[in-house]
Amino acid sequence: MKVCKTQDLRNIGLIGHSGSGKTTLAEAILYYTKAIDRFGKIEDGNTTSDYDPEEKKRRISISTSILNCEWDNVKINVVDTPGYFDFVGEMIEGLKAVDMSIITVSARSGIKVGTEKAWDYVNKYSLPRAFFISKLDTENSDFENVLMQLKDKFGISVVPIQYPIGKENDFKGVVNIISNKARIFNPKTHEMDITEVPEEFSEKVEEYKKMIIESVAETDEVLLEKYFSEGTLSDEEIYDGLIKGIESGDIAPVTCGSALKGIGINTLLEDIMESFPSPKDSAPIAAFRIDNNEKISVSIDENGPFSAFVFKTIADPFVGKLSIFKVITGKAKADSMVYNINNKKQERIGSLYFLKGKEQTQTQEVFAGDIGAVAKLQFTSTGDTLSEVQNNIAYEKIQFPNPSISMAVLTKAKGDEEKISLGLAKLLDEDPTLRITRDVENADTIISGIGETHLEIIANKLKNKFGVDVELQTPKVPYRETIRKQSDVQGKHKKQSGGHGQYGDVKIKFEPRDDGKEELLFVDKVVGGVVPRQYIPAVEKGLKECMKHGVLAGYPVIGLKATLYDGSFHPVDSSEMAFKVASSIAYKKGMQEATPVLLEPIMHVKIEVPDDYMGDVIGDINKKRGKVHGMEEAYKGYQRIIAEVPLAEMFKYATDLKSITGARGSFEMKFYKYEELPITEAEKVISNSKVKEKE
Repeated sequence: MKVCKTQDLRNIGLIGHSGSGKTTLAEAILYYTKAIDRFGKIEDGNTTSDYDPEEKKRRISISTSILNCEWDNVKINVVDTPGYFDFVGEMIEGLKAVDMSIITVSARSGIKVGTEKAWDYVNKYSLPRAFFISKLDTENSDFENVLMQLKDKFGISVVPIQYPIGKENDFKGVVNIISNKARIFNPKTHEMDITEVPEEFSEKVEEYKKMIIESVAETDEVLLEKYFSEGTLSDEEIYDGLIKGIESGDIAPVTCGSALKGIGINTLLEDIMESFPSPKDSAPIAAFRIDNNEKISVSIDENGPFSAFVFKTIADPFVGKLSIFKVITGKAKADSMVYNINNKKQERIGSLYFLKGKEQTQTQEVFAGDIGAVAKLQFTSTGDTLSEVQNNIAYEKIQFPNPSISMAVLTKAKGDEEKISLGLAKLLDEDPTLRITRDVENADTIISGIGETHLEIIANKLKNKFGVDVELQTPKVPYRETIRKQSDVQGKHKKQSGGHGQYGDVKIKFEPRDDGKEELLFVDKVVGGVVPRQYIPAVEKGLKECMKHGVLAGYPVIGLKATLYDGSFHPVDSSEMAFKVASSIAYKKGMQEATPVLLEPIMHVKIEVPDDYMGDVIGDINKKRGKVHGMEEAYKGYQRIIAEVPLAEMFKYATDLKSITGARGSFEMKFYKYEELPITEAEKVISNSKVKEKE
């Protein structure tokens, strides 16, 4: 692979709904540019970008792949991202590396929720975008219907620059609307022959060319004036205006083809060369000054000192950690020292690589705007900035969505806990949307992610990459116990059967703590030395140890006030241990007499859903024993529901909400308070705890 300078580069991201043809389009581009000599297929599990065993098995992309090829002396980095919502973090990483996005849309199924989300993300990152209407050779495909859907949904910025010749089985070529030239697929040579536009399409092509001219004119005052005075623009003016409109995001060109048959790939590549921005023409990169957090922007420039942004990490148990980066300024050099701005550490870059799926090609340097990889950096993670010198500027970190589902990871074999911990730590390097926490109360490791499939794949990676077999279970709900009334009890421990005995005697009043705090409020009201001062701490310590287990189902006790007001002692047989035992006796009696109850954690939940799904989502919250406290407009077409819902009902909510809203809804939640568990639910919890005790 030759090293390319900034102006000879294109970084293209493929995004869109799962199954809309991204990976096949990537494969077609590689094949057409002769970067590969065999056209891989998803069904056969042999595409260049989907090389992970899980991707082959499931026939979906689960990670972003970097693919490089050359066309017309220009290097194209194709970044193939997953469309499946559980792997949105991978798509976000990919978007940080590209200068232009192609949103793939199936000509058969049209706009899906993944199309809408892709559009939202490119708008969020102010990224130039185009559409590729794919699968035009399939049954029930309809270019014009999908084009109208795109225009209705995304507005006048959507402009067709290509038009298909034929449809379904008869799809055989593509018209370049601006140049008014057609390319017809030749089944004998498998090449695209340039011809005149067939007569039956000329009227439609003329109509769409007028649409392009109007859109281009609206992006430039000079062109607009000429259009009003002359009624048209030259092809050169159209191309110049189109390039500017695409770079600014004011125009989203629509291309089309069949990746599987290779029809339209040539015309797409021509558009990438002629109309899509190179890194040099792309918008400056958001950055900030480390010392004062001042926001700045940095243009991609090969002449400055080296700096790069690490946008993705791959954890390989054999090769080690592979950091994938985009050079922003200067160039990366093999066998050099660089500085990690975020962690203030020196790093040694050994060998540098260009990537084509899992294939790595060694290189001596990577210029500004290009994408490279380096293995075994010690202190560098996704989102870090590398620099030639200890400068003061770092690039903005990637904002990943918060996890929305959690599962407990249980080992199937004894002694594998350390392997699980090591494997998860490496997968955490690779996947910033993964969270790992420890449930100390139940001695469980909890993994949290975007969806059920995400966590299933994490479990499979632990097995396939790190050799440890695990089972995923719903986490245990951290119930608590407390009391609702007062009790006044005596706890007496007396053991005097010859020799040195044991004697401790306490009288304690138990009552609910009324200041909202959870820990034990211990009040010493002993007078006259009936309980000697040296034993009072032992009473408090004994109660705190007992509170780790309640009397109903064994859950920790919270919100308890205990007042020690009387007792007695023996001058010889009393000891700290005796008074601890006496306090535990008092605790059991006191808890049972003070109406113990079970408490459950209540979560504060914010749910954003399209207007049309409000009723269904609120109905589901009510079924989950939740309380809706308010609704407000989140943004156009979306409402925000604010509710309180028991945690026990929320473990699978990511899946439920996806099902109710067609994956359009999102939510976030945090712990709010503990609340008394309804009697019927409490009986189930107590019954389950008794079963576990017998086991």
